[in-house]
Amino acid sequence: MTTRVTRDQRAFRATGVAALHDGVAHRADLRAAGLSRHDVASEVAAGRWRLAGRHTVVIGTGSPDGEALLWRAVWESGSGAVLDGVAALVAGGLTGFRLEVIDVALPARNRGHAVPGVRLRRRRDLGPRLSVGVPRVRPEVAVVHGAQWARSDRQAALVICLVVQQRLVRPDRLLAHWLTVTRSPRRPFIDGVIRDVCDGVHSLGELDFARLCRARGLPEPSRQAVRVQRDGRVYLDVAWEDIGLAVEIDGGHHGLALNPVDDALRQNEVVLGATRVLRIPVLGLRLDAERFLDQVVRAHQQLCELPA
Repeated sequence: MTTRVTRDQRAFRATGVAALHDGVAHRADLRAAGLSRHDVASEVAAGRWRLAGRHTVVIGTGSPDGEALLWRAVWESGSGAVLDGVAALVAGGLTGFRLEVIDVALPARNRGHAVPGVRLRRRRDLGPRLSVGVPRVRPEVAVVHGAQWARSDRQAALVICLVVQQRLVRPDRLLAHWLTVTRSPRRPFIDGVIRDVCDGVHSLGELDFARLCRARGLPEPSRQAVRVQRDGRVYLDVAWEDIGLAVEIDGGHHGLALNPVDDALRQNEVVLGATRVLRIPVLGLRLDAERFLDQVVRAHQQLCELPA
């Protein structure tokens, strides 16, 4: 004989299940907690719960939000589905990035289902997965995919910078995974940014700033050397010593995300007439090289016009 579950018991059991998933519950988990299909239907009919898909039940009257949307995306997309790209990074703790669509990876042979706000990515091999929290691919895989699927180079760089800055993946692990990727959209750009962020000294050592200067009609700098300060700051020291102009190109991912790029542009505009040192984040040369080089050209012209 089946024991009837009271309304209060339904609420207590369902709330415990939903607490693990930011307010939503999978029908299978509700059954495991002793709630039948009839129990769920009764609560939905009474307006106390809501359905958010074939498997997802909102324990309450609101709409799923935040992490609940990530759980729904995995539950509703198909068997074996896991979060991928930036969605996987957000599930792992990434902040400072607004999620526009939830990328879900699904084994190629499994049946997939369309879910609003979700983009399915068919994959032959999902690779190692994390099962603590919302199921998702490993962060080093997710960040590469997030950069590849980004709307722009700037957004791709933002994803890479945020993940390393927030320590969601170690730089050496990200670089090691990237070296295994044989084909990639926007490969030259992503390669440069990952090396800038993960291996600043080597990246700056390979930067041919003199070539960029020649392309803008400037004479070659008289000095170009990589410096490493005691606090770990790495920069490329470039100078035209005959006119007293120096440019410091910051390596790595110092500061918050892409803020140094915008800050350096504004700061250089302010101090062009009062200083002989310009600072450029190395990511700025990848994202906005022409504007930074415009400033270098202007500074060089101004100093050349000064009386000896």
